[in-house]
Amino acid sequence: LVSTAIDLVTTFKMALGNAAWAGPQLPISAQAPGHIVRPAAGVSNSGVEVVRSSSSSSATPSATRAALASAAAAAVVAAPSLRARGRRSHAPVSLKAEAAVMEKPKITSQEVLEKENEQLLEQFAAQVEAINELEEEWEKLDNAGLRAKTAELRQRIKAKGGFDESIVNEAFATLREAVWRVLELWYFDVQLLGGLVLHSERLAEMKTGEGKTIVALLPTFLAALEDKGGVFVVTPNDYLARRDAENVGQVLRFLGISVGLVQSTMEVPDRQKAYTNEVVYLTNAELGFDYLRDNLAVYPNQVVQSKPFHFCLVDEADSILIDEARTPLIISESVAAIPRQFLAGREVAVNLEKDTHYTVDEKNMNVIMTDMGEKFAQELLGVENLWEPEEAWILYVLNALKAKELFKMGEQYILRNGKVAIVDTFTGRVLEGRRWSDGMHQAIECKEGIDVSVRSQVSAQITYQSLFRLFPRLCAMTGTALTEAAEFDEIYALRGTGVPTARPNVRRDYPDVVYKTEEAKLNAIVEEIALNNQRNGRPILIGTSNVKMSEAIVGRLREAGIEPQLLNARPESIARENETIAQAGRLGMVTVSTNMAGRGTDIILGGNFSQMAQLNLRSRLCDALLSVEESAKVTPVRDEFY
Repeated sequence: LVSTAIDLVTTFKMALGNAAWAGPQLPISAQAPGHIVRPAAGVSNSGVEVVRSSSSSSATPSATRAALASAAAAAVVAAPSLRARGRRSHAPVSLKAEAAVMEKPKITSQEVLEKENEQLLEQFAAQVEAINELEEEWEKLDNAGLRAKTAELRQRIKAKGGFDESIVNEAFATLREAVWRVLELWYFDVQLLGGLVLHSERLAEMKTGEGKTIVALLPTFLAALEDKGGVFVVTPNDYLARRDAENVGQVLRFLGISVGLVQSTMEVPDRQKAYTNEVVYLTNAELGFDYLRDNLAVYPNQVVQSKPFHFCLVDEADSILIDEARTPLIISESVAAIPRQFLAGREVAVNLEKDTHYTVDEKNMNVIMTDMGEKFAQELLGVENLWEPEEAWILYVLNALKAKELFKMGEQYILRNGKVAIVDTFTGRVLEGRRWSDGMHQAIECKEGIDVSVRSQVSAQITYQSLFRLFPRLCAMTGTALTEAAEFDEIYALRGTGVPTARPNVRRDYPDVVYKTEEAKLNAIVEEIALNNQRNGRPILIGTSNVKMSEAIVGRLREAGIEPQLLNARPESIARENETIAQAGRLGMVTVSTNMAGRGTDIILGGNFSQMAQLNLRSRLCDALLSVEESAKVTPVRDEFY
């Protein structure tokens, strides 16, 4: 009987798939005489228990099946009316039929966010229409009129103590007109929509090529008008910071707002001058390290960030706020290092065997010694205990093992001028003046046979999570935000909003291809490029994760008769960075690059003629206008480039 009932219940549940969440509640009259179907104690909603009452012991299985069938039929009929459950009067009910009870669907955080964004975009769409209505009036203003409007908006914000919708609309209309006059670019409605999302201190997801660079101007312009502190636009690398400050920064200057640029090569006086500007373009690393150095400063004239943090817009947020945020920013001081200990650690590491004396955790960049490994290391060093605090041999041995297994030349570092230079694994650029702490740098120097330098000791550190939460106003944008929406919300209180594209997306995204060996992968890359060049000569960009791989691919391509351009952390490559990027979009061009140029770098199809013209002019005039020292710094451009 129980087995039969369960089969029927399964059928009924399928029939009730579209029923209201609580399931129909059946009057007693619809149930089988003498049988009550109820939830079994300790049984989930997928099972039932049929209880026979003492007054109906003679009921046959066929009668029971008929009664259950009629009950289910009644349930199916009753189901549609339950959609208006909150508005109907409830009939007297004694028990629910377990067959029809369904769990209330849980509203996920993703669904809540989608509904929230739908309402938000509807609201902002109406505001975009209001901004568009101002176009004719603002078009009549001359350049001085636009600057006067900027000053007027600044006064209104100060008087009100903040923004209202009319101020935001007029500010957007002012900036849109200025962008048209300076850059000859016009905002799509979806770009204005993106600006409103950012101004509301949210995370905007805008697809590649949708013009995030000029969208960033909109909330930045409004924040600069507040005059409440430092306004920062944070990018992944120096190249993008310089490009944006020079290119779109001229729009802000046109409206009377000062723009500063902080680069990794700048000294303290130049940094102090840059930070006094109303809007500052810089990288996340420079922002964080300058903050740490200011907190270590002894005298006021050593401080560079003269304004309190107020507004920060983060470009490529998933890279900066998620990927790079795994590693804290650390400032260290130099203390004396004892070469003997590092050299002894290296000799021990050479004699230890992987998986026998130690295991390697590549994901967490860690090495763990086994008991056998510790005993063998103690014998090699002639000590009784690696963990003795006086010498702490364990630290030197572990660092030597990490240098042996986890730090590879051409990936995490390169040798330059006889020194170990760290390569940023995210951007592929050399981190000038940076050193690994806790003896790691010295262990790598020993591995490469370089004289051991001074050891680093941590003086100050901060995580990106703590750094960016110091800003009263924070917003961010990226091409891929909603996949980590929960993490952004939890850590940075940034709610993600997807901004629609200006036109339907026609880019083809092919699935990943996985090869069994690296050799097979390299062969497939070369074959694909050769076939493309024969077919139509479409320009190709090959992205690699490190210097070593980029050079391996270039070597294979040259063997196949293809001459590629290379962009990686090597000094000779960095010197030609602008040249390489300027021509990467030309017909038949093949460019191999680490991600040092950074996400967001604009590669123009057909080549960037304005950049090429700048390089040509610079090479022609540098000898006449610059000193010998300055002229020597200008990289000559080869004739065939043009």
